[in-house]
Order: sequence, then C-alpha cells, then structure tokens
Amino acid sequence: MRNYMPKVGSLGLDMMFRTCTVQVNLDFSSEADMIRKFRVGLALQPIATALFANSPFTEGKPNGFLSMRSQIWTDTDNNRAGMLPFVFDDSFGFEQYVDYALDVPMYFVYRKKKYIDCTGMSFRDFLAGKLPCIPGELPTLNDWENHLTTIFPEVRLKRYLEMRGADGGPWRRLCALPAFWVGLLYDEVSLQNVLDMVADWTPEERQMLRNKVPKTGLKTPFRDGYLRHIAEYVVQLAKDGLERRGFKESGFLNEVKEVVRTGVTPAEKLLEMYNGKWGQSVDPVFEELLY
Repeated sequence: MRNYMPKVGSLGLDMMFRTCTVQVNLDFSSEADMIRKFRVGLALQPIATALFANSPFTEGKPNGFLSMRSQIWTDTDNNRAGMLPFVFDDSFGFEQYVDYALDVPMYFVYRKKKYIDCTGMSFRDFLAGKLPCIPGELPTLNDWENHLTTIFPEVRLKRYLEMRGADGGPWRRLCALPAFWVGLLYDEVSLQNVLDMVADWTPEERQMLRNKVPKTGLKTPFRDGYLRHIAEYVVQLAKDGLERRGFKESGFLNEVKEVVRTGVTPAEKLLEMYNGKWGQSVDPVFEELLY
C-alpha cells in the first residue's frame, strides 16, 4: 500500500499514517433491510462527519479544515472511496455491490504468511485464474473477504454495514457515535423518517455535502438553510429511536445534542482554545483531551 498510494492520490500516505477514525458496525436482517440502511448511512454520513469533526490541526497549526481526516479521503484513492451513488439506483442489491467490488483494483493476495503485491490488478482476472502476480491460482473465499476490506467508501458493506465518516475523539463521543446510528437505523420509525427526508436529495447534493462538510461542517449551506438544521432534526430522530428501543440509551447522545444546539463542532472548540487560552500552541491538547 505504501508504494501504491502515491500513484493513485496525493494524500494516501497521510490517511495511512496520520488520521484516526472511529467506526460503527451495524447489522441488517435481509437484502431489503441492508438497502434501506445503506442509503440512510450514505446520505447522512456528511452529518456524522460534521457532528464529530475533530481534526483541525496538521503539524501543530490549523489546516483550514474542521475534519482534515475526511478531506484526506477525497484524494486518497477515488477508485475505492466515496459516496457510491449506485446504492440509490432502483436495481441496487448485493449483486451490484459485488460487481462494484470486483472492479476495485486489488492490493494484495496473502499466501504462505506473505503478502504478494497485486496492486492495480483485477479480481475478475483472479476469478478466471489469470492474476499476473500468481498466474493459474484461483481465489478462496478468504481472498474475497480480504479484498472487501480494501474498499474504503463512506459506508462499507460486509456482513454488516460500517459507518466510516466520523473522526476519532474522546470517550463521550465514542459512545455517542453508535447511539446516533443505532437510534436512526435500528428503529423502524426513525429509519423511515430519514428515508422520506433524503428521498429527493440528488446525487449532486449528496456529493456536495461530502465535499464541503470537511471545511464548513454544520455551517454548510443546504437548500434553503444550513446543514445544522437538518442535523438537529436527525439527532432528534436518533433520540426518539433510542427511546423507543427502551434501553435507556438516549443519554449517550448528550454530546452531539450539545453540538447541534450550539452549532459548534468539536474542531471549532479546539480552534477556539488554540486561538485563546492555548496561545496558538497545540501541545495542551494532550492534557485537555486525555481519556
């Protein structure tokens, strides 16, 4: 990967060595259930990016972004990252995701405890026994599972769905992130409400949010208002969903409720401290954000 990344984007090595995310894995019960959750996950991923934005510094200085981690993914490897517009096609299902994954260039094959470099090669060729790095060999299910882990869209499908849009953060936010997604996806009413809300969002609008949120966060203009207003509604839906589950989980959302109430993302709080009491030094971050 280290050798291949610079060939396909300018920020791949930054992604590998100096970004930190936290991801939530969520179950689905059927193909139809997966499709609904996948669509909601993709449409709302920029909102999660904004709510949890926490990477405004690079090499000790403000970098001009609220989530530099999210920005880095826009120029890491666009063959395997992004917002997957085809998930919103009427024909979408497991098979279409497999077709997409088959065309994502490979990284490696693992044989005899060694990684064999197959960067840029096609899994379709592998299925035909024509992989240049190990000619004549056919893939195992394990090879396919490995390949699926080398795809990095904003939501990734495996035997579960991975929500990949949030920056890492202190433990309260680590608890808030699954609460946010569970309240939206594991409650039928909230899930349907979000599906109804995003039904007329265009692929261009979803991509615009993906592009702009790393810089402008909740202040990103959307239709006749700002993303913050939609985020407020979505956080309320997550809270309602958690309450209907009946496990007393909605308290975990307090951290993000505060973010939508004030409109101030974690990154903006850090920048405020950097420009204020920290005297333009990032070193105090190691004290203030200790776990």
